[in-house]
Amino acid sequence: MSSNERRLKFWINAWWPVALGICIIAIESTPEFGADHTSGPLRWLYQAIFGPVSDARWALIHLLVRKSGHFIGYGLLGLAWLRAWWMTLPRSMFLVDAVLALLGTAMTASADEFHQSFLPNRTGSPWDVLLDCGGALAMQLLVYVLMRMLRPKRLERAG
Repeated sequence: MSSNERRLKFWINAWWPVALGICIIAIESTPEFGADHTSGPLRWLYQAIFGPVSDARWALIHLLVRKSGHFIGYGLLGLAWLRAWWMTLPRSMFLVDAVLALLGTAMTASADEFHQSFLPNRTGSPWDVLLDCGGALAMQLLVYVLMRMLRPKRLERAG
């Protein structure tokens, strides 16, 4: 395998999770995934598991499910960004990689919300960008704490 092929394989290996995450967000950022389209199927699933729910209660549950999706989905995307920077910048400190990952997550979330502002049944919200970044930050902190406890030497790579 040539040097160029090895480099290409490395870049693909490091960055494919980020590309996949952004593609999933792009698919979810369509009219078909607006609240008016997800309420029915999610309510059916919820009621199949937990039983009947009133309209007022469902409105709150649906909102919480959707916002939890933002937090968890962008948290996972933030981890993909963190992994990619961790692999790409092998001599950088964890904090540098985490900040770059948070910036990547914030740019993706901002672009997503901007795009949604042009859709008839969606809205773009800076609060969702903040929620998305909060998910990424929470997941990164969790990874940092776990690494400090389980693999502290992996964090000592600068030098």
